[in-house]
Amino acid sequence: MVQAVQRAVQILRELATAGPRLGVTELADRLGVAKPTAHALLRTLEAEGMVTQDPESSKYLLGPDLLLLGNAYLDTQELRTRSLTWADLLASRAGEAVWVAVLTGDHVLVVHHAFRPAGAVQILEVGASIPWNACALGKAMVAWAPDEARERLLAGRLGVLTGASVTDPEALRAQLDATLTTGYALEDQESALGDAGIAAPVFGRGGEVAGAIGVVGPVERLLAEPARQELAVAVRETARNLSRDLGAPRGAARPPRRGRDQSAPPTVPTPTPAA
Repeated sequence: MVQAVQRAVQILRELATAGPRLGVTELADRLGVAKPTAHALLRTLEAEGMVTQDPESSKYLLGPDLLLLGNAYLDTQELRTRSLTWADLLASRAGEAVWVAVLTGDHVLVVHHAFRPAGAVQILEVGASIPWNACALGKAMVAWAPDEARERLLAGRLGVLTGASVTDPEALRAQLDATLTTGYALEDQESALGDAGIAAPVFGRGGEVAGAIGVVGPVERLLAEPARQELAVAVRETARNLSRDLGAPRGAARPPRRGRDQSAPPTVPTPTPAA
């Protein structure tokens, strides 16, 4: 680990989460470093376009070059590239917005957003970061994660976005186990009041979880029966097709065998007809 690089990254994260504007003294206190050290780091980041200084307050905020890096990441993200057509097809079939996401640490990062085919003005959510436990996308990915990763996330910080966000590890464990049985995960107003989600995991060439795809919309449209079953089938079918597009083994996946040998790759769940 190079300490100067680590501290520079910490500054960017502080500005992203605690900002948008922070002064040299504030950042020095947050990093636990001397004020001259924080100032030198900030001036270097400013010279590279990673941060800018507000001329009125002299405080620092994130710089425009970070957007270029973010766009470059999206352009090289294979899951996003492969999901463009499948997400549009799912949005048309479901009549709802579709999100595609990957797991980064203990958060879900939305890498693609297909708009709902009709309705009011919609906000593009690409780049949104959501605690894994507060959305169907995160639960779908963590359910199929290896034991070590799953237990680490259950024991770690569990985010709260609404009063419905689930933070009890045992309750979450039960939801993850149910996801393995049904092949899809649910969210009921856990990241935004009034909204729900249905998501399924997407697998890569080696059978590993590459991300997740799901529908997002008003709870009364997504979770009422028989809509929920119909949407769940559509989501699982799309996840299976996207997984095959990524090179996942055809028909070879199964829910991971907890506590036993996991050398065999997980399989993509096969959808069942709605009741």
